[in-house]
Amino acid sequence: MSLINVGICGASGKMGKALVRAVVNNNKLQLSSALEHDSNTNIGKDSGTIANIEPTGVNIISNADKFFADCDAVIDFSFADASVENIKAAVNHNCAYVLGTTGLNEAQVEEIKSFSKSIPIMHAANMSVGVNIALHYTELLSKTLNEDYDVEIHEIHHRDKIDSPSGTALALGNAAAKGRNIDLSERSIKGRWGIEEPRKKGDIGFSTQRGGDVIGDHIVTFAGNGERLEIAHKATNRDVFANGAVSAILWLHGKTPGYYNMKDVLGLN
Repeated sequence: MSLINVGICGASGKMGKALVRAVVNNNKLQLSSALEHDSNTNIGKDSGTIANIEPTGVNIISNADKFFADCDAVIDFSFADASVENIKAAVNHNCAYVLGTTGLNEAQVEEIKSFSKSIPIMHAANMSVGVNIALHYTELLSKTLNEDYDVEIHEIHHRDKIDSPSGTALALGNAAAKGRNIDLSERSIKGRWGIEEPRKKGDIGFSTQRGGDVIGDHIVTFAGNGERLEIAHKATNRDVFANGAVSAILWLHGKTPGYYNMKDVLGLN
């Protein structure tokens, strides 16, 4: 079996470096290309050196056409606007696509889904196995427990994360909403300050912290009278996300065009 040629978008970022290491360490994959925006100071540098491993011989470039021409599959943990443009280019080069970018709006998600008619796309807010198990059981508990149990989702990330709530927190909220057959956009509480009306039964609350170098902590609380149930996930390094993305690439290879998620990869659907 020939190696799968994998390109990484955002190769010099925090996640990009972890992805470079994960791809290089997998014997079924070959790092073929590394992409960054044209103002990035790491353009021209070896992707392995940037990722604090041995040189890979693959330099970071900004030419998208050259990048996609060298790829069978792409992993993208970059920024919303960039990801949409990258997927357009991937369609032209028939590349499978693993997307972990967060902060996408509804219109961008719909556009990405339209691209999945042409190429296989695996899109997940979080690719850690543990988080996806948490998503599964959040939906199950939300369905099992009635609205007497208030749902609150708390997350904390490093000081440099700019989108809030995190994509994973929103995914957990959507899982809870799906379990209760409600629309999260109509039943979510995204901020509390000062004196407010009492909490409405059935709403799903969010709270956010930013600070330090926290990679990502998430807690879903089901708060009833006299008891609380909590589902918690704490990431201690980015390798869990990178390894999940590698698993997704291996699963996605050879799949027909479609819009997939980590439940498909893990066999939870």
